[in-house]
Amino acid sequence: MDSMYLHEVEAHDSDGPRGQAIRQMRAGGVPIPQIMHLFAYKPDRTDHLARFTQAVMRGPSDLLPGQRELIAALTSKLNQCLF
Repeated sequence: MDSMYLHEVEAHDSDGPRGQAIRQMRAGGVPIPQIMHLFAYKPDRTDHLARFTQAVMRGPSDLLPGQRELIAALTSKLNQCLF
């Protein structure tokens, strides 16, 4: 995967759970979605976005969570974005 435009964000070594997940993915050779770097960089500014996303994907809806995941995966594929 290409590097981010914000090297400082991608290079930041977070002590939190998101930083730990990034280190595990890197050690396992797993591609790291770039949004994870942003979430690990400033968690106090991104935690609300994570809660919002979970509410959209898992909260009450006429669509099952699996259907919402499929829609998100297709959207990511069409945008050539790692999901």
